Formats: sequence, structure tokens, C-alpha cells
Amino acid sequence: MNKLIILYFLIILACGQPSVESSVNIQDTWRLISGVKINGTDTTFTDYTKDQKVLKIINDTHFSFIRHDLNKGTDSTNTVFVAGAGTYQLEGNQYREHLEFCSYRPWEEHDFEFQIRVVGDTLIQTGVEKIEELGVDQIITETYIRD
Repeated sequence: MNKLIILYFLIILACGQPSVESSVNIQDTWRLISGVKINGTDTTFTDYTKDQKVLKIINDTHFSFIRHDLNKGTDSTNTVFVAGAGTYQLEGNQYREHLEFCSYRPWEEHDFEFQIRVVGDTLIQTGVEKIEELGVDQIITETYIRD
């Protein structure tokens, strides 16, 4: 399984580095389809299309995200509702979020920096989530499609 995750991650990186100009429109509703999280020597792949839906909405100054299970909490796949929002800045392919609101309050008022690529209707963001007081220090790559 780990080889599959590493292969997936390498394919994403090997897809080239299409330039992302500030004029590229990231303002839309995006659906998270997959994520790779690297925490130390552990790599985790998550398919976000199974039993849950995650949306990221970006306008000209703010972003928000919501995650909810698709089974209405009626079985073992019940996913805790997660939501957050804040401001962002985009300069070239440097995307920086300031998380003002989050359903898990200890994540509020933190900044996260990502490299983004937009290829057709796909948005890929890679960056580091680090919150020392929570012991969070991980590299994430998230792949979204326009919803």
C-alpha cells in the first residue's frame, strides 16, 4: 500500500510544473477528491470521494471548507462535520491561508502556505501544516476538482 501512495505522490510531482499566474482563476467551488499526508516516516493516502464530501469555496478574498459524511451519520462511516474559513493571498503559485474560524478551535488564527497548480479543472495544493502547540508537523498534498 505504501508503494502505491508513494507512486501516486510521485506521479503528481512528475506531472510538470505548469505556471500558475495571479490571473489564473481559483475562485470557484472545489471538491476534494484525494489527499496525501506525510508525517515523519508515515504516509497516509485518503480517498475523499468515499462516504464523505469535502468542499472548498474560494472567492476573491476568502476561502471556506466543509466536510460531512454522506450517510447522515447512520452507520460506522459517520464523519465528524468539519468547517473552517478565513482569508487568503495568492501570488503566482504561492497560496497562503489565514484560518480565522474552525470547528476545531485550536487550529484558528494559524497561517498555512502552499504551492498550487491548476491543470484544467484540477487544483493541486502542497504545503506544510505546522502548529507546534498541537504537535502538528506534516506535509500535505490535496487534489481538488471543480464542483
